Amino acid sequence: MSPALTTEKDDRVSAATAGSPGPADATGSVSIAHVHKSFGRPGAAQPVLEDINLQVRPGEFVCILGASGCGKSTLLNLIAGLDKPSSGAIEVPGGRPALMFQEHALFPWLTAGKNIELALRLRGVPRADRRPRAERLLELVRLGGAYGKRVHELSGGMRQRVALARALAQDSSVLLMDEPFAALDAITRDVLHEELTRIWSETGVSVLFVTHNVREAVRLAERVVLLSSRPGRVAREWEVDIPQPRRIEDSAVADLSVEITEELRGEIRRHGQQ
Repeated sequence: MSPALTTEKDDRVSAATAGSPGPADATGSVSIAHVHKSFGRPGAAQPVLEDINLQVRPGEFVCILGASGCGKSTLLNLIAGLDKPSSGAIEVPGGRPALMFQEHALFPWLTAGKNIELALRLRGVPRADRRPRAERLLELVRLGGAYGKRVHELSGGMRQRVALARALAQDSSVLLMDEPFAALDAITRDVLHEELTRIWSETGVSVLFVTHNVREAVRLAERVVLLSSRPGRVAREWEVDIPQPRRIEDSAVADLSVEITEELRGEIRRHGQQ
């Protein structure tokens, strides 16, 4: 990412968050060194992740891909600080990342705007500033005018947009996303792919996006990281040099998806033979 482009993104983020520090600065990186994670009692612990080494550059969009049970979500939880590795080190210089789950996890008794304001309140944003910032974040995710809507009045896609706005309200330089679109229909998911790509471009936030959908990974990411089946290890990485905007049906997306799918199948076969 060029310095000029980074500066432009910083300006746009500052406008969206009313003068708070832009997330696309030098702190938007993640460093994972020799991370192991096991679950269970001593002597009978089961390894889930083994010797994970991964560097995420500031402003980079990385998709973490792998079969079910390979430790993708566990790795995201470790990066988020929700759990600790059994050994190894994880560094996120910009502070705790924002985390968005597969379920929107919105509080149903609060409006869309108040859900976002809660994140602002926890950040220590003064009361008088919260609503204007929440409304700007709703505009960013193209939900202007939805401040007063209750969760039950929103579609699944709209709920995920509010959840994304709430994550962005944390003003973190790193956004972690754990299969956030998996429960949505194909058309809604495709629309949100476009929206997420736009928001990432406008804000410059670093994104780690977990998925088991190969085409989704290639559609979104600058880099795809494949984890082996349990215990999860970094099996291979791909730099995705297909220009954005991409479509999930584009031939270049399809071709790379076929290559990655073959690698994924190989990992699953190797796991089955262990």
